[in-house]
Parts: sequence; structure tokens; C-alpha cells
Amino acid sequence: MNDAELPVGEHHLAVTRTARYCTLGDAAAPASDIWIVCHGFAQLARAFIEEFRVISGPGRLIVAPEALNRFYLNRDGGRAGASARVGATWMTREDRLAEIDDYVAYLDGLHREIVGEGRPPSVRVTALGFSQGTATVARWLVHGSARIDRVVLWAGLLPPEIDVAGDARERLASTDLVLVRGTRDEMLEAQQLETQRESLATAGARVTLLEFDGGHRMDRDTLARLVG
Repeated sequence: MNDAELPVGEHHLAVTRTARYCTLGDAAAPASDIWIVCHGFAQLARAFIEEFRVISGPGRLIVAPEALNRFYLNRDGGRAGASARVGATWMTREDRLAEIDDYVAYLDGLHREIVGEGRPPSVRVTALGFSQGTATVARWLVHGSARIDRVVLWAGLLPPEIDVAGDARERLASTDLVLVRGTRDEMLEAQQLETQRESLATAGARVTLLEFDGGHRMDRDTLARLVG
């Protein structure tokens, strides 16, 4: 066997990563309303959390974890210069199962860090995912260990491998689900979301559909409705 015929082996090694997250509100003070909000593709936590100032206030803590995979969004002359913008992604199709396992474990760890063990019933946890973050939050709900009172899927759908009538049914039924879409969102059709709402309701999930006049973005008035 010559060198060209040698097989290539692929392996995995678990390593420790330093994850970054941002908070809005007094992280040291007791909070009865905790939001864990996952950004979309090519966003960063520091910018994304600014969308939630409209609902910030006493007793509410907003936490924005940042995806572990960062990349340059633009380059100067083929190089990543000082002006090159940086974004993050929760995963790609490459080694996707390991990526999913990693971010589910990451979000479970963040939940323990922020919420703690054995939280009282008076503390409510909402997990919100925007765009790519919807699949992230949905997988966390189904595969993670954290207790989440409400899940908001904003401008996105459940990932296709989640079987709402099968293995995922119990976890999906354990929370209140809210689907949100802008009426002019070019990346998500109204019929897609309605079909998902129907399948979730048929499977016994408590699901609500909200729409606002706008495109593929967050919306302040709709966030205020979710708090009220």
C-alpha cells in the first residue's frame, strides 16, 4: 500500500471551550422572569441583546449566549483587516451532530449558571430563538435537560429531524410554544408556519401564533406583547 492509498481516519476529542454571553439587567439580583435569547446566523450576542431593551426592567434578566463558531463577514483585499466585521453561527452541516451536542450542553450549562438548581416555581424561564436560533432553541428543548416554561420560535421553524408526534412529543408538550413571523418575511412563508402550528397542536402542544407587520427581524411591539 502506497501513501496515496492510506485511509484517513476521523476522530473526536472533547475539549473545554470558553463561551461568551451577554446580560441585560442586574445579573446579581434575584429575577423572577429570565429570558435566554439565541441570536440568528452571522449575529453576535452584544448586538442582539439590544433588541430586548424594550422589555428590560426590574425583576427581569435577559441573557444572550453567543454561538461558539465565529467568522469574518467581510474581508479587505482578501484579508481579515481591522475593519472586517465578525459574526457567529450555531452550526453548519459539517460535523453537525457533534455541533448540536456541543451547543445543547453549552445551553444546559448556561441555564445552570444563570437559573441554578431547584429554582422556585415563581421563577419563569423563556427561551427565544431568532432565525437560525429557532432550531438551536428547539433542539435544546428536545435534547437538553433544562426546564423551560416557554419557547418562542421567531422567524424560523423546528428543525426537520424533530418529530412532533414521536420522541419529541413529551418535551414539546412540557412548555408553552409561541411561533412568531413578520407578515413580509421573505425567508418564512405564512403557510409553512401555519402547517407547523397545526402539527404541533395535533400532537398536544400548547402553541400560539403571532404575526406583525414587518420582515425578517425582531419587533418591539411584539416583544412587549410577549411580556404583557
